[in-house]
Amino acid sequence: MRRIAVRHSPIHGRGVFAAATISVGDVILEYKGEIISAKEAQRRYARSTAEDGHTFFFGLDDGRMIDGAQGGNSARWINHSCAPNCEAEQEGDRVFIRATRTIEEGAEVFIDYALDVEGRRTAALKRLYACRCGARRCRGTMLDARR
Repeated sequence: MRRIAVRHSPIHGRGVFAAATISVGDVILEYKGEIISAKEAQRRYARSTAEDGHTFFFGLDDGRMIDGAQGGNSARWINHSCAPNCEAEQEGDRVFIRATRTIEEGAEVFIDYALDVEGRRTAALKRLYACRCGARRCRGTMLDARR
């Protein structure tokens, strides 16, 4: 039995939803894709049509990226929320999405993207990475709050 399903999300585009109740601590899925250098990710981003800031890149601790658009899986459709119910855990070159609280059947699966982008955080940059999660304590951006 599948534990997740990808379908239209009221937050943004597609989303990942629990097809059955997922317990705290459960690994839901692995974020898969081609592992590339940060330089290659920048090149792909620059030549893409991702003018809305939308990519399927997932950063690894050493600066490399997983490009979910190349050989990726359903994990690339996980949306951001300022009140996530999952977190990403890196083990070597692999990233696993683990539930941080019980996710009821039908609920959307979320992580906090905590994006770290170079340069000054201008109003235009904040608009580009605006958050649509609607959480009670939404910070209004998918950018990392700690910076």
